[in-house]
This record gives sequence, C-alpha cells and structure tokens, in this order.
Amino acid sequence: MPTITPTHYRSVRETTERLCRPLVTEDYQLQSMPDCSPPKWHLAHTTWFFETFVLAEHESGFVPYHPEYRRLFNSYYEAVGERWPRPARGLLSRPTVEEIYAYRRAIDERMQILLEREPTKIATLVEIGLNHEQQHQELLLTDLKHALGLNPLQPVYASEPVPKRAMSPTPLMWQEYPAGVGSIGHNGNGFAFDNESPRHRVFLESFQIASRASTVGEYLAFIEDGGYYRAELWLSDGLRTRQEQGWTAPLYWVEKSIFTLRGAKPLDLAEPVCHLSYYEAEAFARWSGARLPTEAEWETACGERHVSGHFLESEFYHPTAGGDSFFGDVWQWTASPYTAYPAYRTADGALGEYNGKFMCNQIVLRGGSCVTPSGHIRPSYRNFFPPEARWQFSGVRLAKDLT
Repeated sequence: MPTITPTHYRSVRETTERLCRPLVTEDYQLQSMPDCSPPKWHLAHTTWFFETFVLAEHESGFVPYHPEYRRLFNSYYEAVGERWPRPARGLLSRPTVEEIYAYRRAIDERMQILLEREPTKIATLVEIGLNHEQQHQELLLTDLKHALGLNPLQPVYASEPVPKRAMSPTPLMWQEYPAGVGSIGHNGNGFAFDNESPRHRVFLESFQIASRASTVGEYLAFIEDGGYYRAELWLSDGLRTRQEQGWTAPLYWVEKSIFTLRGAKPLDLAEPVCHLSYYEAEAFARWSGARLPTEAEWETACGERHVSGHFLESEFYHPTAGGDSFFGDVWQWTASPYTAYPAYRTADGALGEYNGKFMCNQIVLRGGSCVTPSGHIRPSYRNFFPPEARWQFSGVRLAKDLT
C-alpha cells in the first residue's frame, strides 16, 4: 500500500501551477490542434480527476464543486458520462482562469482533509492521480510549445539563462547483448501503470543498441543526403504522410534554427534530435544502416539502471548535448506496437479506461524527455503515440542485429 502524505500531494499540485507562472492570461486559452489542450484545461482536468475519482467516492456528503465541470473537464472516460468535444476545448472562455484556480484551491482543501482523515483508504487512488498530473505537466509544456511555435512572433516561455551545458556529443558506441530469455515489465517495486504489467518472459535474438540517442548533426546528414525524398527509406504510410504534410525536417526546424520554449536558437549539432514522428525515426534508422529497437530490447538494455538524465527539474526544456543516459532528453521511438502484455487484464470501473482502450494504432516510446518529471519515469514505463505524432520531445536510439 503506497504512503501518500499531504506534503507530497501539495508538491505535485504546486509544480503544475509553477509551470504556469510564466504565462499571460491569453496563453491559458491556446489550443493549436485537436491533439493539444489549453493550459487552462490541463489545470482543470487534473483537478477534475481528484474530484471525480477520489472525493466523489470517499468524501462524506460529497457535493460537486460545479455541476457542469463533470462534463467540461472529462477527457475520455465513457463510464463517467458525457464529455465536451476535445477539439473544442479552446473555445471555453468560461470558466475564467481565475475561476479555474479557485476550483483547484477548493478541491485541494477538501483533498487535504480527506488525506488527513483516511490516508490509507484513498492512497492508491491519490497515487494514480498524482502520476496522472505529472503526465499533464509534460503535456502542458509540449502543448504550449506547439501553440507558441505557430506564432510568427515566436513568444518565449522561459527567458532566464540556461545552465551551462556540454557542447559535444558523447561518442556513439554499440552495446552488445546475446540471444536469450529475459523478463520485462514492472518488477513490483513502487508505482507503475497497469500497462507495464504483468512482468513476463521474452526471447530476444542477439542485438546491439546505441549508447546514446542520435544527434541533430547525424540527422542533418540524413536530410542533406535527400532522406526525406528517398522513397526506398520510408514505410508506405510514412511516405504518404510526409507528402501530405510537406515534411522536410523535424518539427520546429526553420533552416538552420529551431524553436524552443526559450525562443529560437541555432541548431546545435551535438544535441539529441527531437520532434520526430515514428515514420521519420524509422526512415532515419534505415538510412543509418540500422533499425529501431523493440521495446523488449530497449528495456533489456536499460536493465535496472538508475534513473538519471535531463528532466523537467533541469529547467532546460530542451534536449541537451553530452548525455548518454537511457533516460531523459528525448522519448525514444521503438519498433513495437502498443499492445497488451501477456495476461494483461483491464481494471474494473472507469479507471480501466486509462490505458487499455488505447492499445491500437499506437507505437511505444521509452525513456522520458527533458520535460518529464524525474520521479515519474522508470525502466518499465511505456509511453505511446500514433506514428505521425511530432509535437512531443520524441527522438531515436538506433539498434542493429548481431549476425
């Protein structure tokens, strides 16, 4: 049984609000595409989660904060009821930003009382809610970057100086792993989402995997070699998507510069390349004479490594050069479709909709990124997105067969 203290609860909730401090009122309303949500909605939805799944079930004499919020801030939980359309979240000028913060304060006060009275009874639900909020902290920044990146004024989210960073990449080495039977999936220690279990055996042929993520310089060589126009490198769906979308470089690249949450800057050839779709990552891997690792290969190579790297707390808000960790900087596309592990069973109730129902037409990513909270990631963590998604901090770690 997890132990969730009021202090831990407040810390996670306050981090979300701290991330919003650089925003002006107009920023809270931005929704640049259906896959993104306005900052205001993220603030409200994470609060809705605690009200709906914790307070409504365990608070004596529960009364909804506002009867319409159950509908307005429901994301995809069919069992909870009707939902406001996802593409129209940016049309909700009301409730105001001030009213959303008042909603957060009110629910937090009620949650604090419940945590003090019945900490054990609600601990599991609160732990899920806090991890859910950490996911939205990352989404808040990635969604905001997409909206600001469309603005010709190129607004800066965070302008204070960035800590000094390494200016050259770690040499790329190939780490070899023999064929054999291993185990992947959550080992039972600490929190994990249901899609990380059960732990199970896998057989792997011998393989090798890159010691670090691929860099901007390496990807630029792919571009300069005509990589975006060489049909033999692309999956059929990827080529069609590239042509329809007009892709000629990763998202946010404009000639020799890149838009970041700290504004536009020249390309740094030593940084991990990011904002790639699965299709781009796969084509680049072929061009490199390599391939993408399966998630079983990635987790086997990662092993029980200590989680270290550049995460949200570093406040870089962008991948940084010189890292050779399996974690942080960029999510790494794998070759694995997002499907259930053997013997996986969807949980009962509305929370059973959290992960299981998305196990179709998605690809697994591993490792976390520069905007992932460091306490939120682990070797077994499975992120997933459709193959055309590019607005996340997604990059590539190469693999090869050993023959």
